[in-house]
Amino acid sequence: MERSRKHTPAPDHISVRGARVHNLKNIDVDIPLGCSVGIAGVSGSGKSSLALGVLYAEGSRRYLDALSTYTRRRISQKAHAAVDEVRHVPAALALRQRPGIPDVRSTFGTSTELLNYLRLAFSRLGSHVCPNGHITPPSLNVALEQPITCPTCGVEFYGPGAEDLAFNSTGACPTCSGTGVVRTVDVSTLVPDETKTIGEGAVVVWGSLMWSLMKDVCREMGVRTDVPFCELTEEERDIVYHGPAEKKHLLYYNEKSGTAGEMDFTYFNAIYTVENALSKVKDEKGLKRVAKFLTEGPCPDCKGTRLSAAARAPKLCGLGLDEATALTLDELTTWIATIPAAMPQDMRPMAESILAGMSEPIERLEQLGLGYVSLDRASSTLSTGERQRVQLTRAVRNRTNGVLYVLDEPSIGLHPSNVEGLLGVVDDLIADGNSVILVDHDVRVLRECDHLIEIGPESGAKGGNVIAQGTVDEVAAASASRIGAFLAGTREVRRKAAPSRVDVFEHGAIHLETDAIHTVKPLSVDFPMGRLTAITGVSGSGKTTLVLESLVPALKALIDGAKMPSHVLDITAEGIRRANLIDATPIGVNIRSTVGTYSGVHDTLRRAYAATPAAKARGLKAGAFSYNTGALRCPTCDGTGTISLDVQFLPDVDIQCPDCRGSRYAPAAREIPLSEQGGPSLPDLMALSVDEAIDVLSGMPGVKKALQKLQVLHDLGLGYLTIGESTPALSGGEAQRLKLASEMGKSQSDALFVFDEPTIGLHPLDIEVLLEVLQQLLDAGATVVVIEHDLDIIANADYVIDLGPGGGDAGGTIVATGTPEQIANSPESITGKYL
Repeated sequence: MERSRKHTPAPDHISVRGARVHNLKNIDVDIPLGCSVGIAGVSGSGKSSLALGVLYAEGSRRYLDALSTYTRRRISQKAHAAVDEVRHVPAALALRQRPGIPDVRSTFGTSTELLNYLRLAFSRLGSHVCPNGHITPPSLNVALEQPITCPTCGVEFYGPGAEDLAFNSTGACPTCSGTGVVRTVDVSTLVPDETKTIGEGAVVVWGSLMWSLMKDVCREMGVRTDVPFCELTEEERDIVYHGPAEKKHLLYYNEKSGTAGEMDFTYFNAIYTVENALSKVKDEKGLKRVAKFLTEGPCPDCKGTRLSAAARAPKLCGLGLDEATALTLDELTTWIATIPAAMPQDMRPMAESILAGMSEPIERLEQLGLGYVSLDRASSTLSTGERQRVQLTRAVRNRTNGVLYVLDEPSIGLHPSNVEGLLGVVDDLIADGNSVILVDHDVRVLRECDHLIEIGPESGAKGGNVIAQGTVDEVAAASASRIGAFLAGTREVRRKAAPSRVDVFEHGAIHLETDAIHTVKPLSVDFPMGRLTAITGVSGSGKTTLVLESLVPALKALIDGAKMPSHVLDITAEGIRRANLIDATPIGVNIRSTVGTYSGVHDTLRRAYAATPAAKARGLKAGAFSYNTGALRCPTCDGTGTISLDVQFLPDVDIQCPDCRGSRYAPAAREIPLSEQGGPSLPDLMALSVDEAIDVLSGMPGVKKALQKLQVLHDLGLGYLTIGESTPALSGGEAQRLKLASEMGKSQSDALFVFDEPTIGLHPLDIEVLLEVLQQLLDAGATVVVIEHDLDIIANADYVIDLGPGGGDAGGTIVATGTPEQIANSPESITGKYL
């Protein structure tokens, strides 16, 4: 008998019930499938908690649950999300706001995996060189694993495999080990002050990297150690820098033990002292001690290409692998199109097959505005936005169906002209049958979504609710919505105290002149002092190079009297004594760093509690209240607030400490109130938000300094953060503002503040708070420079320096300078069109 089959319609939405991740208030929400869904909300409202903490966490966990325990043991997994029910969630992929910083071996080619295809193409399709140096024509024998016969000398040899052409493997240049750079001793740093004698420590490396008695050995080598270094003969100086490793017999006196003895010591000249120390470096701390005496430059053997001579030998359509990887993506596209036709007839199908694998990722990368980047570009030199777009391309290249993509701030680092490319990628994902969640603050991105969910109304404990949802028009019209007026265009972000722009340079200027570096041409540029300057331009136009590789290091060298970057020709900055870079890198390296410890609030509170009668009666000093080393820290979790459970064949599970409930303190800490009349204990205070703590502490004795620091955090728009919140978990924008906490309230007339994309993760209302923070710095006399794509910040700047016109070789020049109004009226400026 034939079984009847029911044809029930496929689910059209994800059903979330009772979500309580972080600050979410037990929310119920339905997320449509097969379309683009934008999640909006102010910073800390809970939008990432819903997108990443619920949807992605459950979508990825359930997929992994289908794998064997052996496989899951080797994959980093999340525990069940704090939610009653999530139904119909597809397998999920997430693209996080801040991709990790790649290591020294990573390039644009390796991170996009395009280099894998290119190496295969050179291995299978290239003209190889025989052992006698003759070039052989392309041959199928390499793919067939058969020897090639040289038509000139008749010798048989095997062509290199793809792995033989890898700089992370056997194709690495032996001189630089495939990194493309070599560290050499910077002789100018070895004797920074030639007016000193060697006896007074003129050769600084002998004091910091070698036994201080090396100056005595030097004297035995025939060098005078009691005259200024500048008066030494050329022969004596040569001994200091290059002298031979001879043994000398010395009477050695140990100052610590007061004993003396005769010993033989081998002479280490100043240069070898550094080289010896470098060879023994085992960690970052050790490298830091040596690094100040080193200079990095391109490897002299491979010229920075990372490849050995053998890996550079095969040619394909006139280029070596090193030359092909130096092409930009746009140039590479043109070049690879010529390869199949240049191959013998029997090799063309293989050529087309290999190169076809490159077309999809290249098309995506160009669509996202990365056509100016070359494959040999070090990944560490890519901006956050560029790295995120590489991540996005890798995720979408496989033409999946039925996957939930969760994109966290995909508009980061995108010039307005590149946003259309991002939206095109999203459209393609949906056309393939996927669903896309976009956590974003960019109004242009949100306007293009099929459905919007707004979380709020405010941050932290005052957020976590769904305050509006529906189509863009429905959310724009919703009375409770906080993004609605910006979507509708009835409200714009405005800086409240923007000065008149009569004379932008009335307080002076920082003048910078640079030679060509990377793709940036020689520049001469002025930054107005005491003003807010926005550095703008499409991705790859040279903003990061101008500010982070030229302006900031040149100013620091000028202030410290140190060596200028080699490409900086001139810099004048009268009155500037400090150069502060405020970027979005995470604060703290582990969970022991909290908002309270980083801002100094915790230190002032510890002293306040140590001064209470209850603490004095127990003999407790301020140090006892430290949850890192103090006597009152929780012994179970050692003050971390969490413990890790070994679950045998499953991944380790991190859970809240069952004894301190995440407070990090032992029960005894709760027995010490802030005053004789009572008040909260320190663990209780650490669990409060900044704003809640201000309310609780107001009027209490001994906490004036703590209140001042908390008020600064409130003024920075961080009042919703919990004092005990772990700083590595903060968003990029939160990290930037927390770094400013110690600077607020001071005179800043001698300071430059540089912000690298400070609008990362910020809602338009948060951008207004950021503008107020920047205004406070300006009111205190600071000079502020921001690298920015956000049109709201640019429109509120006093002065704009627009780079371009394009990216890579098509950029690197100053297209326009002036007020935002002048930039908007500049026909040459792409930024101006969007302003």
